[in-house]
Amino acid sequence: MKISLPGSACALALATALFSASMLGSAAAQTDDIGIVVYNAQHESLGVAWAEAFTKETGIPVTLRKGSDMEFANQIVQEGAASPADVFLTENSPAMSLVDGVGLFEPVAADTLAQVPENFRPSNGHWVGVAARSTVFAYDKTKLSEEKLPKSLLDLADPSWKGRWAASPAGADFQAIVSALLALKGEEATASWLAAMKENFTAYKGNSTAMKAVNAGEVEGAVIYNYYYFGDQAKTGENSNNVALHFFKNEDPGAFVSISGGGVLASSQHKENAQKFLKWLTGKGGQAILRDGDSFEYAVGNGEASNAALPALSGLQYPKVDPATLNSAKVTDLMTAAGLL
Repeated sequence: MKISLPGSACALALATALFSASMLGSAAAQTDDIGIVVYNAQHESLGVAWAEAFTKETGIPVTLRKGSDMEFANQIVQEGAASPADVFLTENSPAMSLVDGVGLFEPVAADTLAQVPENFRPSNGHWVGVAARSTVFAYDKTKLSEEKLPKSLLDLADPSWKGRWAASPAGADFQAIVSALLALKGEEATASWLAAMKENFTAYKGNSTAMKAVNAGEVEGAVIYNYYYFGDQAKTGENSNNVALHFFKNEDPGAFVSISGGGVLASSQHKENAQKFLKWLTGKGGQAILRDGDSFEYAVGNGEASNAALPALSGLQYPKVDPATLNSAKVTDLMTAAGLL
């Protein structure tokens, strides 16, 4: 049925439609004005949980773009002042150091830095820790007893470990661990350890795959991060039923706790809201998602509890490494020279 309107009614309808379209356009423009773009190299599910909860609480929209630590770090360096990103989130520190090294971060607000202990943020305050994960030696508990475990990460360079352990050398996780080794022991010791690693270890693509290989009896142990084990245990445990975790002690390089970072880009057009996002991540809202969720990463906010399944972070004997000193470029050179990349 076709309905015809009188001329005056038609004019009124047209005016109403134009007004509604104008209001919708204004609302969209307002969303563009306050919304932030986050380059998210963290786990996708964790990034989504953070973004959705932040938007629900503050009304500030968040657009997430997914990628890897070094992929985004190199992209940000290439984009420079033209980067569309407002915030960069990583799984590990070296990518943050790469961006910071060319001066592309806005200093983090003092009240946000105050929410995180000094050892979970760089000394220069250009970015801040938002979560953490511990290096572990995941081992086959049907083959190795406690007295047979390596006392140090450096022990895996011994010929007696040839063919017995694994890692995922191409991943940002393992390269962050090597970055800590470099910061703690120096270039010569790191190069020597990597050369021995080349002779002794078996390469797998991904930490989950390396842990699965331990579980299947292909190797006796693997250097990974803690959350792979706890995540699998929380599901079916099928890839970790034969696995136990060895936490290195005495501030050994193998006890390194890697910091997931968050930073506001100096080129951001929405710095105020980007800073609000970092403050929220490091505060009760963001840290509660770590505590109650299934990422099994450690909370780093002052006084904030981590997931109850995890050994207490305060009880781990990890080395104190200023994340601003972690050198991803040198690690890449050393690992390439050792034939690991």
